[in-house]
Amino acid sequence: MPEIPLLELAVFLCGTSVAAFVLGLVGFAFGIVAAGIWLHALTPAETTSLIAAYALLVQSHATWKLRRALNVRRLIPFIVGSAVGIPAGILALKWAPPSEIRTAAGWVLVLFSLYNLLTPKLPRITPAGSLLDGVIGTLSGALGGSTGLGGTLPAIWCGLRGWSKDEQRAVFQPTAVATFLMTAVWLGGTGTITTRIVYFFALGLPVLAAGTWLGWKLYGKFDEAMFRKAVNILLFFSGSVLVLSSSGGGTTA
Repeated sequence: MPEIPLLELAVFLCGTSVAAFVLGLVGFAFGIVAAGIWLHALTPAETTSLIAAYALLVQSHATWKLRRALNVRRLIPFIVGSAVGIPAGILALKWAPPSEIRTAAGWVLVLFSLYNLLTPKLPRITPAGSLLDGVIGTLSGALGGSTGLGGTLPAIWCGLRGWSKDEQRAVFQPTAVATFLMTAVWLGGTGTITTRIVYFFALGLPVLAAGTWLGWKLYGKFDEAMFRKAVNILLFFSGSVLVLSSSGGGTTA
């Protein structure tokens, strides 16, 4: 059993519970929320591996429920692109300095939160075709391989494409599952998954279940728009702290 400092364990369990609660309450952003907290104590490799593992659990169920609505032809460019991009992300994770990975993840948090806060003002890109879908898939794969946030770009892009809410979910959720699965296989094949990561994963499972359950129980009892805004403001500040601390050389782990 690996020795884990109490502070690291506390940060990990706090991040897991908050991310699971947000997922259960509003149905999105587990990896984004978790990364915003975990990266203050865990390494980028640990964060990526744990996001991929937990996201597989929570997203696979949702994808199974959507199985009759899946459009395979629409999915292929995203999944093929993701398969191309993941090895580049894994390479960056293994060779890039941890501070640079944290900085990149911080910028993702900042941009993602700004996107959600400013969404009503963004244009629609309805004429885009399969080629651009594949490019987004490739970028998503690279992001997933290096940070675990492989579902972020397709979710944003599907909204910009002008698809209905159901059409968007039938694309970005299966794409995310495929990306997380391929990322997990690549991480396992390159020896990135350590005993410490497995131990973290096991310890976090009860917290993941409890946080998700609590979010589900409270679903609909809060003003969802205000809650989403609060989450995105917190993500913005968390990402900003990661960027500033990494740039100043003051990161942990």
